Parts: sequence; structure tokens; C-alpha cells
Amino acid sequence: MSFPCYFPELQPAKVNPSGTSAGGLPYIQGFRAESSMLLLLKLQIHTLSSSFSSSPRVLCWVLAVLGYSYRLQASSLSAGELTDLQILFFVSALWAHSKEKHKKRDDTPIIRNVKIYSSKELRKATKNFCSGHKLGQGSFGCVYLGKLRNGQKVAIKVLSSESRQGTREFLNELSVISNINHHNLVKLHGCCVEGDQKMLVYNYLENNSLAQSLFGNSHSSIQLDWKTRVKICIGVASGLKYLHEEVRPVIVHRDIKASNILLDKDLSPKISDFGLAKLFPGNMTHISTRVAGTLGYLAPEYAIRGQLTKKADVYSFGVLLLEIVSGRCHTDPRLPLQDQFLLERAWALYESGDLKSLVDGTLKGVFDTEEAQRLLKIGLLCTQDTPKIRPSMSTIVKMLKGECAIGDKIMRPGLITDVMDLKIRTVEPVQFSASPPKSPSDSNSQVSMLAVAGSTVVEESP
Repeated sequence: MSFPCYFPELQPAKVNPSGTSAGGLPYIQGFRAESSMLLLLKLQIHTLSSSFSSSPRVLCWVLAVLGYSYRLQASSLSAGELTDLQILFFVSALWAHSKEKHKKRDDTPIIRNVKIYSSKELRKATKNFCSGHKLGQGSFGCVYLGKLRNGQKVAIKVLSSESRQGTREFLNELSVISNINHHNLVKLHGCCVEGDQKMLVYNYLENNSLAQSLFGNSHSSIQLDWKTRVKICIGVASGLKYLHEEVRPVIVHRDIKASNILLDKDLSPKISDFGLAKLFPGNMTHISTRVAGTLGYLAPEYAIRGQLTKKADVYSFGVLLLEIVSGRCHTDPRLPLQDQFLLERAWALYESGDLKSLVDGTLKGVFDTEEAQRLLKIGLLCTQDTPKIRPSMSTIVKMLKGECAIGDKIMRPGLITDVMDLKIRTVEPVQFSASPPKSPSDSNSQVSMLAVAGSTVVEESP
């Protein structure tokens, strides 16, 4: 009684003298015909190990059936090859058993199209994560500069093992960014998941964040001229257009801000940090979700009611646009009360017809006045209180390039000046932040303190 092969396509091909297999496929010269089955089997076990890595118990059964099937054909193998085959099955089964044993300890899913790095390799790349290689630190961990074996520089985002919130963000960022590709989005190289250690490996961007260049003062030697600022605005808008309109499902970033815009060697912008991103399935126009983002960039309808749409990103982009043109943070408690909030200041100057005076003074008048006023108007249009009035990102890109008119129907922007009713907690900013005031005295000061610090907020369960 013969046992049927459950993988007939894996049976060794019969090689004929013409140099082709029975199926007409060429074979590699120099290999003995009797070794082809062993080579094919090794390749198949490797494939099976990858395919069933999430189900080790299933892999054990598959290996057992596969092994019994090939054993019936063992007459074509030499004694040495039989020994190799036995060792191969033993090691594979042992590995599968080990994976099953440790499955409960590490149940983080791995995305198939992401390269997997070992913890040892990344430790070596960062010189054991030494402080001299640290690029930044945030609420969910640190970012280090690393150099891989091939000499390539990368940014390694290390998730804090103490952050439960961070694990969710890690998995979310991994699943979102691994499936998208755009020149204005950061590029994911791979990840590392070993026990409690979770890391993301990105391409290294030489000029740090936009926040560092805009608000860094003595911390940054980069001077952003007018043309560079316009290029950054268009680049960020193009990246958001891609997320909102060119991929399915739609991706809403939820945390567009200056510290999440990284600059490469040519000062081209890359949107980063997709830990809070949300996917919009099907034809859904909005979803109700926990509030997450950064005070000062949060759209009012989302911060207050938890209703998330693509227009929440548009609002955040509008605030960012005003920051880039003005060179100041959205909230600055060091200024007189009437000037502390950038949106309020921009609206007041718009009403008085003096938007030009909001342009960054460090440019020393070297900018296109008409273009600057257009960008500031677009920023106000993006931050309208009613989401439906805010333009789409594709329209914004055209406006920024001067390819379509803005219109004169701009109303007072939506601005949260009282967060006392919001149940929030604050966490440390990821990149550079200005120093918050030491003694806020009212609710407006509270907004200033949290906003200037670039604090991410997350709604707590009641």
C-alpha cells in the first residue's frame, strides 16, 4: 500500500539527457540528478516555515506528512542525503515547537512585505543605542541614528517597553506605512519584533524636523528661504492628497504638525509618524473615535465630538501652513494675550487687510507678497469652523500652485480656546518643543501651555 504525496507538485522532476526536466523546465548543470529532490525539499521547507510561521502546530503536521511522503521515494537518495534529510526535518519540527511554545509571549503580527531585522543587528547599527546616536525622544520611545552593515544610514524608532499605548501605535504604524509609497512620505525599511522589543526602521533624513528649523532658534542652523517654504507647503499637501484621495482605504493621519514633517538633504518634506493614523473602510464619510492628536492642530468638531473626517487633517494642515509662512508656533504665551493664538491673529489681520505683516520677519522682506497672502488665505480657508467649507487636499494643491482661485468667502476660523470640558491626558512631544509657561493662570493659558509643548492628547474613557 503506497501513501499518496500530498504535494504532488513537489515531487522531484525526472531529468533527461537533453538538459531539461520532464516538464520542459531547464535545470542547473553540475547537480547530480539524485540531489534534486533534496534541494527541492529544502526550499519547500523554507517556504513552508514562512507560510505557517504564525501556526507552528499546523507546520508540524505539514512537515510530518511531507516527510512521510518523501520517505517513500528515499530509494533515490544516498545515505548521506538521508541523514541530511532527517536532520532537516528534526530542526524544522524543533523550530515549530519552539514557536508554538513562545507564541503567547509574543503575539505581534508581522507584515509580509516588511524586512525583518534582528535586535542584535540594530544594536550594532546604533552602537548599543548610545545617547550620541539619539535623534529624538517621544511619548512612545526614542529615535536613533543607525548604520547598517551595507553602510546605509537609517532612523530606528524604538518603542518603549513600558508603553501599552505605544504597542497599539506601533502595530498601526507598521500596517499603514508598509503598504504606501510616495515621495512626500517617510519610507519604511523594516522592523524588529523580539519579545518585548519592537522597533521600526526608516530612511534617515538629514535635516531633522520642520519644527526644529522653524522654531529651533539656536538649535538649528538651517535658514528656510521663501521658495523652500513654498516647496515644503506643496510637498506636505501632495502627501496628504495621496493619503486622502489616491490610496484605498483612505488614510487620515490625525497628527499633522511641524514636528512630524521631516526634511531630507534637499529640504524636501516627508510626512512621518503614522502611529495615530486611521483607515476609512468603504464609503464611510466619518467615524466616531477617541480623540488623538496635538492641541493647537485639532479640528474643533473632532476635539469636541470625536467625529473624524479627512477634513480634520485639512484643518491641521491649515494651522501648519500659517506656521510655515509666519515662522511662529500656533500658540505663544510669551506674546500679549491678543497675539498668543496664531489663528486669531491671522483672522484679525485678514479683516484689517494687513495679512502681509504676519510673514516671518527673518525673511527680511525677501518673499513674494502676493504669494504669501495667498498662502495665508488658504491657511484660513483650511481652518474654517464648518468642515464642509474646508477644501479637499487636491484643491489645496492647486491653490498653492496658483492653478485655481481661492475665493472671497472666508469666515472666522474655528479655534478651541477652552479645553476644560475635554477629558485629556498629555504626553511628551516627539521632537523639538518650546518651553511652556511656568504658571498658567486661566483656561487660555492652559491651552497655551499644552499647545506650545506640542502635547499629544488622547481622550480617556469616562
